[in-house]
Amino acid sequence: MSTEAQARTLRTGLVPLLAVGATIAAALAAAIAAGTEGDKSGLIVVRVLTESAAVVTIGSLLLAAFLTPPKPSGRLAADGYAALRTAAWSALVWTLGAVLAVPFTVAEALNQPVTELLDLQLIFQFAGLAEQTRAWMITAVVVALLALGCRLTLSWGWTAVLFLVSVFALFPVAVTGHSSGGGSHDVATNSLLFHLVAAALWVGGLIALLAHGRRGGVRLDLAATRFSRLALVCWIVMGLSGVINAYVRLPIDKLFSSNYGWLVVGKTVALLVLFVFGYFQREKGVRAVVEHGTKRALLRLAGVEVLLMFLTIGLAAGLSRTAPPPEGRTFPSTVELRIGYDLNGAPTLERLLFDWRFDLVFGTAALLLAVLYLLGVRRLRKRGDAWPVGRTVAWVAGCLTLLFATSSGLGRYAPAMFSVHMETHMLLSMLVPVLLVLGGPVTLALRALPTAGKDNPPGPREWLLALVHSPVAKLLTNPFVALALFVGSFYGLYFSGLFDVALKHHWAHLAMNAHFLLAGYVFYWPVIGVDPAPNRLPPLGRLGLLFASIPFHAFFGITLMSSQTVIGDDFYRGLSLPWVGPLLEDQRLGGGIAWAAGEVPLIVVMVALLVQWARSDDREARRADRRADADGDADLAAYNAMLRKMSGKQD
Repeated sequence: MSTEAQARTLRTGLVPLLAVGATIAAALAAAIAAGTEGDKSGLIVVRVLTESAAVVTIGSLLLAAFLTPPKPSGRLAADGYAALRTAAWSALVWTLGAVLAVPFTVAEALNQPVTELLDLQLIFQFAGLAEQTRAWMITAVVVALLALGCRLTLSWGWTAVLFLVSVFALFPVAVTGHSSGGGSHDVATNSLLFHLVAAALWVGGLIALLAHGRRGGVRLDLAATRFSRLALVCWIVMGLSGVINAYVRLPIDKLFSSNYGWLVVGKTVALLVLFVFGYFQREKGVRAVVEHGTKRALLRLAGVEVLLMFLTIGLAAGLSRTAPPPEGRTFPSTVELRIGYDLNGAPTLERLLFDWRFDLVFGTAALLLAVLYLLGVRRLRKRGDAWPVGRTVAWVAGCLTLLFATSSGLGRYAPAMFSVHMETHMLLSMLVPVLLVLGGPVTLALRALPTAGKDNPPGPREWLLALVHSPVAKLLTNPFVALALFVGSFYGLYFSGLFDVALKHHWAHLAMNAHFLLAGYVFYWPVIGVDPAPNRLPPLGRLGLLFASIPFHAFFGITLMSSQTVIGDDFYRGLSLPWVGPLLEDQRLGGGIAWAAGEVPLIVVMVALLVQWARSDDREARRADRRADADGDADLAAYNAMLRKMSGKQD
């Protein structure tokens, strides 16, 4: 059977199951919405169909990129190609749903039936003003490009990139929904992001696995084993993030006395059933495939699990359109509405050190990165391999600094005061990356992760190698690109008005912090990184790149200190914090912090460079000694012979 014919078989076999599941989810969500204030059934149905297409797209790309082996040449095999074509079709449905969501969202906001909004100019005029409709429009553009990319690419590398784009396409709508407003919206938004990504990988991955089996794809045991491990992680993430999100929105005593509470209970029960039924039965099916080559039980159970997942999607969609009970909740203050929480007074040293509010995104990342690194070191030690203690200390210190910068009182006060924000910025962009690159995480991972083997499909170690040698990594670590990203972001963010806009949105704070970390990492990686960089620099080139950034950094701090215009003036004045002095003075303090803070990382980098050069000289001397011992000092003898010849003497 040809590859295109296999892809058609895949789509034909899945269409009835997906149609039934989506219909069940849409009907359930519409029934829930019909019982709320105002009939939101139309938007609910559009959202269910759109989210169903989204999970199919993400799951198909997951299968093509990571669950099925590509050809040795790096191009997709028949199974990956078929999954990619399924992703292309489902991305088109996702695009259509995102486009339809715009008028339905406008109709809901104007409290009018969508049939009365026949004026496209009115729709797009309102869409340009409402954040949620702008998010749907952005999603439509991103997913349309994703569908086009699925049609054009055939390589494994670009398929992995498309998978990341598909996951990113979930974010615009998620970060502008109900969780982004009200009190504790920082925790609600962060937990929702975890929840959505985990759900999309779980549901979409299972649908793709079912399609893979129905098509008769090769290495079903490999795909099922890899997905089963991923599904367990996704279930844990969904459960924890769901509990956190519900706790923010729902008082405990209203769990069984409100419609919102009963929906939370129903969704929780559905997740528990999915775990008990799905995980253990899937493990049984995987063993049957591995030991006996029988896939019927796995596919039958996977089909039932998919239907249960669509039921959960319907509950989730209905939950998203149901307001939590107002009883038991106090109206949030202006500060809480703007940054997500209240502040307990002026930022004293004690509060900056001990008034913590855990950041679900970067705090979790810091702890997870530290644990994974230590597990890698433990694996090396167990098999008798040495790993430098200094690298471990540097990595753990970097993770702890990341945790402190985002979750301590420093991270808590950063959204409210420019000077504290600048302290966080300096830690995230200059100190944390320096410590992390000194930890040598890529080298550790390549030594700790097992190789796939000659005849086996690529695994995590091979994926990491592909990432390090990818064109994207080479571009980002190019000295001129890395320098432009590192120092250019200081000027582009604060002097272009972008920072003023970003202050109003929690997702923009997440994006800023992520940019600070990544820009700093790709800059310091080729300068002092232990891991071999895609673009290797000689010692003088490293030093030159470092010193090239210093004038830009110093001038940025001086510009802030001498500026007469307050950056983020409207936002900071809107907080009306009585213990904050004149905003211009606070900004000048931030400029001084930016100027002075660059000295500490510079000292660390200079010491690291000197140590690395000294060790490099020692290694070169030892290599020369070994060569001399092996060839009897042939190089020295040849050199002395050349000197004698030049002086006219003969042996």
